[in-house]
Amino acid sequence: MGPTFLPRLVNGPFDDPALFVPFRHQHRALLFDLGDIATLPSRDVLKISHIFVTHTHMDHFAGFDRVLRLMLGRDKELFLVGPQGFLTNLAGKLAGYCWNLVENYAHRFVLHATELHPDRALTCRYPCRKGFRPDGEIIETPFTGMALNEPNLRVDAVHLDHGTPVLGFALHERFHINILNVALARLGLKPGAWLNHLKEMIYAGTDPKTPVEISGSPDEKPRIFPLGELEAAIVRISAGQHLAYITDSAGSPENMRKIIAIAEGVDQLFIEAAFSDHHQAVARQKHHLTARQAGMIARACRAKQYHLFHFSPRYREHPDLLEVEARAAFTAKGALDRPFP
Repeated sequence: MGPTFLPRLVNGPFDDPALFVPFRHQHRALLFDLGDIATLPSRDVLKISHIFVTHTHMDHFAGFDRVLRLMLGRDKELFLVGPQGFLTNLAGKLAGYCWNLVENYAHRFVLHATELHPDRALTCRYPCRKGFRPDGEIIETPFTGMALNEPNLRVDAVHLDHGTPVLGFALHERFHINILNVALARLGLKPGAWLNHLKEMIYAGTDPKTPVEISGSPDEKPRIFPLGELEAAIVRISAGQHLAYITDSAGSPENMRKIIAIAEGVDQLFIEAAFSDHHQAVARQKHHLTARQAGMIARACRAKQYHLFHFSPRYREHPDLLEVEARAAFTAKGALDRPFP
């Protein structure tokens, strides 16, 4: 069985940032950043359960209207996470429309938004049927580094500086459940939705004696196995999948230390490379990473793969310049030339 997460950048390196992460064999996806997502098919947008926004500059948040438009009138809950000021920015977006007819919608659509501060998280609900007015008080809880915590995965967040607070994210699968097709066939079992239920039970640490009912064709009696017996027969556990998403961050020593820490050992690092190292003065002025810094970060955090995006338009005629620069830093021999203590 292949990987759980199938991440892909929505746009090309010169276009708005957005990382789409669908789950294999599930009608679910995560989205990191929310720039222009016009190229993302509607059926994929409707899979999204959580959106993690680095900050609300237009090229990272302009796609919110499309998500909202597609989900209106549907029985769905959407969770959004952003940095300081996010609740105010989101409320401003929602206040820009007239909602006088939404109470007639048959289905329930609710937005859940969380604003992350270095020490606390502020969360509020915005029900569609109430015209997206805040439902109740803002709830404050401690923030200890996790933006999402589920039995099978977690999303970590770190605060970075871009002249304004931005968030960097890392997605971690706790462990990977591999289904042995040969073992399935040996037991006379066919793949189906029951496998997702089986995985949920394993991730939740369910009692091994718990019965698992597997339905066959309509004229067949369901077969029942104890969870532990079924797991031992058809499941193999392997290391989980890990990826990080970093953009719009100044190449300061503090930022780079934080990025390397949150991206340590990831399988895939999605990282901005806005400017060439030849234009590092411009990068400092605009609070962005250079391609060389991106390559050095990928090397320092021991990323297995990295993917560059968010290039400055000045390199449209020579995009390979940034790729070559990052690759040279990533593959450099000898001691790592760290531009920070």
